[in-house]
Amino acid sequence: MKKFIIIITVLFLQTSCFNFKFDLKIETEKKSVTERFHELLAEQWEKRIIRSPEWASRLGDNRFNNKLNDVSYETILKRQGETKDLLETVKEIDRSKLSVDDQLNYDLYLHGIEKSIEGFQFLSYLMPIDQMGGIQIGFAGISNYMPFKNIKDYENYLARMRAFPIKMDQTIDLMKRGVEAGWVPAKIILGSVPDQIKAQFEKPIDESPLFKPFNEFPESITSEEQNQLTDEMKSVLKENVYPAYESLFTYFNESYLAACRESIACEYFPNGAVYYKYKIKSYTTTDKTAEEIHQIGLDEVARIRAEMMAVVHEADFNGSFDEFLTFLRTDPQFYFTSEDELLNEYRMICKKADAQLPKFFGLLPRLPYGVKPIPDYQAPASPTAYYYSGSQKAGRAGFFMANTYKLETRPKYEMEALSIHEAVPGHHLQITLAQELENIPKFRRYGGYTAFVEGWGLYSEKLAEEMGFYDNPYSKFGQLTYEMWRACRLVIDTGMHALGWTRQEAIDFMLSNTAKTENDVTVEIDRYIAWPGQALAYKIGELKIRELRAKAEKEMGDDFNIRDFHDVVLGNGAVPLDILEKHVNEYILENN
Repeated sequence: MKKFIIIITVLFLQTSCFNFKFDLKIETEKKSVTERFHELLAEQWEKRIIRSPEWASRLGDNRFNNKLNDVSYETILKRQGETKDLLETVKEIDRSKLSVDDQLNYDLYLHGIEKSIEGFQFLSYLMPIDQMGGIQIGFAGISNYMPFKNIKDYENYLARMRAFPIKMDQTIDLMKRGVEAGWVPAKIILGSVPDQIKAQFEKPIDESPLFKPFNEFPESITSEEQNQLTDEMKSVLKENVYPAYESLFTYFNESYLAACRESIACEYFPNGAVYYKYKIKSYTTTDKTAEEIHQIGLDEVARIRAEMMAVVHEADFNGSFDEFLTFLRTDPQFYFTSEDELLNEYRMICKKADAQLPKFFGLLPRLPYGVKPIPDYQAPASPTAYYYSGSQKAGRAGFFMANTYKLETRPKYEMEALSIHEAVPGHHLQITLAQELENIPKFRRYGGYTAFVEGWGLYSEKLAEEMGFYDNPYSKFGQLTYEMWRACRLVIDTGMHALGWTRQEAIDFMLSNTAKTENDVTVEIDRYIAWPGQALAYKIGELKIRELRAKAEKEMGDDFNIRDFHDVVLGNGAVPLDILEKHVNEYILENN
């Protein structure tokens, strides 16, 4: 009997040890899957930084400040192949063994790869230049996100200038391939591009924006060293950079422009109808069709138009709606006559908004922001404003970039809505908060979904009413004009790219429904032609955020807290709209 008990005990201990080892093995496997996933994200992030040295500089990673992005056709194809290999690697990771948070990271990462691969069939990368961006605009500001503290920093900058002709040759090669493949922009939108290019090589060298770091040196660099660096820079600009721009100017004017499309619709690209569906889904993160979005736009235009009419009556204006729009566009009282006045008013609005933030947000960013004018060479084809993100690591503030070109087209009544959208609580608050989140991987902190980012910006414009803005009929009409502008985008973008609208029909529709000036409207319509689908993201995203807030307010009643709601919306960085809805629904359940 004693022997039997000993045998049973030994068997029990052996079984227990086996179970312990088995449990340990499962735990180790879980840990190894998590570690493998995190290592993969870290490795791929590092690869992305190495491949994109200019972007790395913007993030404050200065290891590759002597290099430029390789945009050659061969490299593009090589990286597409590597992305397909990466998809297989990611799929080998057992998602079920990841934590809930990492499962979301996995899903977003996998989705991003799959969307990239889906997009490879479209050759839009063969259109590296349009009136909104490209090497003729973007490169001139490269010094804005580079340090200039010592000789090494200046040598890095000079190395980039010397490498510039190679990048220019790569860009022109892509354009030539685009002509052969039928992937070229609409000719009508490119009218300002020759002047954009010319502005980069016609100025005296010491007035070039690229020369800016050499106008003021740090004290650590001696006078002799300053003179040597200055001479080198002048030589590089004269012998390398200016000739590269001149070669682009010659090719663009003598060959490229004539080869560009007469049509404006996205459907005229090879496989263009499918391309537009892809762009809609990419920008809105929904499965909505062009026709559905067009109708949403028409419904929103009608709703906002009724609100605008109420404001017209409140303003005691004796005249029709069209006459009120003409009054707003032409009366001198609504326009500043100097750039400084305009910029100072933007700064005052932003200061007022800053003071209201703690009432509406628990989470606030650490990084400050400022207000600056859009550079002269860029302003004519630029929108009214945009946000230029900063970097805590680089010690660079964010900036609300305001367009001071043609002051007679920059009305005062739109300034509050615009400031709120681009600065706080719009883009600066949302984008900077995302970058400062430490509980999510870098691809999410520095990535984004346009429907979320721009939807939040538009939601912020409406939120500003609760913050004490729009306290007179004209600024309120300005806010409604900006909301109407985004509603019109749903109608116009789908109208031009899927429903056969002409450019003039789009311009007329916008002019008849908003108080925006004709210059602004024309610039905007051309933007929609250049970036099919992008303009749809704003209203689609804003409508979803407002829908989720209304649901939370209704279901939570007195327990609803606006600061908590906003922290939930912003607390995971930019996400697809269906993921945002999931987060808000969980918040409602947990607090109900």
